[in-house]
Amino acid sequence: MRRFSIFALVVFILAVGGLFALGPSGTQRVQNSFLGMITPFFKTGSDLERKITAVRQGLKTLQEVEAENKQLIVSNKELQVVNQTLRDLEAENNRLRLAMQYRERAAFQLVPARVIARDASSWWNTVKIDRGSADGVESDMPVLTESGLVGKTTFVSEHAANVLLISDENCKVASSIEGSREQGIISGERASGSSQPALCMRFLSKTANLKSGQKVYSSGVGGVYPAGVSIGAIKEFRVRELDGYATLVPAVDLTTLEDVFVVLGKK
Repeated sequence: MRRFSIFALVVFILAVGGLFALGPSGTQRVQNSFLGMITPFFKTGSDLERKITAVRQGLKTLQEVEAENKQLIVSNKELQVVNQTLRDLEAENNRLRLAMQYRERAAFQLVPARVIARDASSWWNTVKIDRGSADGVESDMPVLTESGLVGKTTFVSEHAANVLLISDENCKVASSIEGSREQGIISGERASGSSQPALCMRFLSKTANLKSGQKVYSSGVGGVYPAGVSIGAIKEFRVRELDGYATLVPAVDLTTLEDVFVVLGKK
């Protein structure tokens, strides 16, 4: 170990002596060569430091990520609401367009009306519409949609009217059946609680032999309802003691009534 120290000292003395012997220009060349050798290492270290700094600056904190995630969730819900609104508007537009097309080609003089009130206690019995005597509406006028018969007006005020639905047992419609000479009376059949009442056709012959799906239309007998308005389709036919009896699937979905027409008369 001592020998190595002496050797290192001798080398150092010789190196220092060599630098003095070279003079200023030689010393400068040695310094330049030395700096040239170590500069790449400093440069590499500097580039690495800059890259690390850039990565640190590019990384977001956990709080920032959570805040952005919450904002994205809110934006997504807002878009869902907007999309649903647009779908509802499209459905309403299509429904109104079909209604207007029906009004144009109908053989009746029709007044469009909107359902404005419906009592839960009489859900299947009556609705209130926003047309009254000021619009030419009177009691006992048929009410329908482009799909079929809804009922008839009862009490009429200046700007509103009550409509008795065909699902009420007091609303009776003389009817005929497609592809058959059978005729009968359609009315609602009272149901227990708030369940939907059945739409029934009575006074059919026992030999009617009706099939499921046969269409039923108003016959025009009685003078209130015009002939040829769709009421529904046969669901089931059975024979009772005195007559034939059929249950019907209504042509109009009475649970979702919104827009209707009041028949003022023929065009």
